[in-house]
Amino acid sequence: MSEAQSETRKRSKKHYAAGHHNKRWKGSRELEVGMQGILITCNMNERKCTAEAFNLLNEYADQLYGPEKSSQLSDNNGSSAEEEDAEEEDVDVALKKEVAQLQASGAKQERRFQALDSGANNVIFIRTQNLESDKLVHHILADLHTTKKKKSRVILRMLPVTGTCKAFQEDMLKYLTTFLEPWFKAPNCATYQIAFKARNSSHNKREEIIKSIAGTPDTILGCLVGKLNPKNKVDLTNPELTIIVEVIKAVCCISVVKDYTLYRKYNVQEVVKEEAAKPDPAKADTDATGQKEKDDGEATGETKEDEDKNVSPSEGEVDKGEEGGDI
Repeated sequence: MSEAQSETRKRSKKHYAAGHHNKRWKGSRELEVGMQGILITCNMNERKCTAEAFNLLNEYADQLYGPEKSSQLSDNNGSSAEEEDAEEEDVDVALKKEVAQLQASGAKQERRFQALDSGANNVIFIRTQNLESDKLVHHILADLHTTKKKKSRVILRMLPVTGTCKAFQEDMLKYLTTFLEPWFKAPNCATYQIAFKARNSSHNKREEIIKSIAGTPDTILGCLVGKLNPKNKVDLTNPELTIIVEVIKAVCCISVVKDYTLYRKYNVQEVVKEEAAKPDPAKADTDATGQKEKDDGEATGETKEDEDKNVSPSEGEVDKGEEGGDI
């Protein structure tokens, strides 16, 4: 091999390695057991999703908890979400500027929000410090549901993470036994459903996990929620609480949330849409009784069928914000 050919091969190899390294943007750290925060799904554009997330979270966190003490540093949120298209290129500049300011000031206090690599495509993890992520996310969705004001373009769902453990069935069940007590242990009780999804994890099967949490007492692993209080009942229509179990690689993210159905599975795009107008009862009464009952039955069956089709998508699939897995 000539010297020229050898040099060309080296340059090609170096170029490939650099391109592969930069293929996926990653934060300085990754999602780990013991963290709390918010899982945010998006559709392809993770950089823009991160910028929108900081905008949204800082806006509502200031309402609930007041401005962050270190707010004289960069807030990581630029301007409003409506300006993100024009300022997407400024995200790198803003992040580099904040790092430089933090290093110059010698600040050791961790920021209220920190973007980490989640370990899955189209999912970012925002680690939170000194706040209740479930309370914050519920506050955001409640306001969006009331105002119907769209404040993001690429964010799909915002799921609080108030507990994490290793994503092995034995570890999950042991952790959940204690974690679920504040909501379901006697004398507390509630109707509930389970929203389960696994990403980049082949050893966790949806049916097995759900049976171990909400199955009958005679299953091999028993029923966790039922053991805490037999009065706890599954309700797939309008549950008081939803147990969210999101597995990403070797980490299981858990939370218990309210109004999961009302706020469209915590989808910020869907929650701002106007609800479909309900049929006028007076107009319905003008129809024949038999025809009305038939229409009602068909509508009910169609809705149920659509819900049943909401099964968990295959691993690696782009998160549409409407994945199934609820029970």
